[in-house]
Amino acid sequence: MIELKGLTKRFGDSTVLDGIDLIIERGEIIVVIGPSGTGKSTLLRCVNFLERPEAGQVTVGDLTVEATQARKQEILELRRRTAFVFQNYALFANKTALENIAEGLIVINSWPKPRAHRRAREILARIGLADKADAYPASLSGGQQQRVGIGRAMAAQAEVILFDEPTSSLDPEWVEEVLGLMKQLADERQTMLVVTHEMGFARDVADRVIFMDGGRIVEQGPPAEVFSAPRDERTRNFLRKVLAGQALGEP
Repeated sequence: MIELKGLTKRFGDSTVLDGIDLIIERGEIIVVIGPSGTGKSTLLRCVNFLERPEAGQVTVGDLTVEATQARKQEILELRRRTAFVFQNYALFANKTALENIAEGLIVINSWPKPRAHRRAREILARIGLADKADAYPASLSGGQQQRVGIGRAMAAQAEVILFDEPTSSLDPEWVEEVLGLMKQLADERQTMLVVTHEMGFARDVADRVIFMDGGRIVEQGPPAEVFSAPRDERTRNFLRKVLAGQALGEP
């Protein structure tokens, strides 16, 4: 189980997260939606302390990390339990696909290189890129690079994978291959916290949809409930605009 209590983050005078409380059960797929600039990506980055919150706590399994008292070793252990998929891939340009997947296992999990490379080859086969083990990111399509990024998260066997708008940097022809891999993980009941503008994915795959605005959770519930009968006017306005835009083929 993952639990966030009172998670607060400020940048200067701006409060980006305003006391977020959230519980994610094991195997649950949560999709976070909302306007740009409302704190969705910051929420993910605070879960594993890529951004350090000013207040609150993060619990993953039996580990609880307090924002104001977090020690380096606690943060490292938190990152072992939470894998992150970035919107811009964040691959090492000078490392092959295999090395990119293995790197975290070697550096963070302290695996011997041969063991990490064996695991990386297993993951490459699972994500349909077994023949790209020795390829560098520059030679891969955007969709393939993002699949390597997801493969890196899968290799860690983390308790939760955090997805920060994983398709936002992709050309349209590559979006489906990445969403397909994410759906595969969802079918396997990998715990996932996903920030996305892909409303079809949210509707079809999520167990729960969360709408954020102004650094707060405004509304949450099953996709059918949130999309068909949103309770809050802000949710209704957001969905009206986004769904109308997607119907017209806008990104």
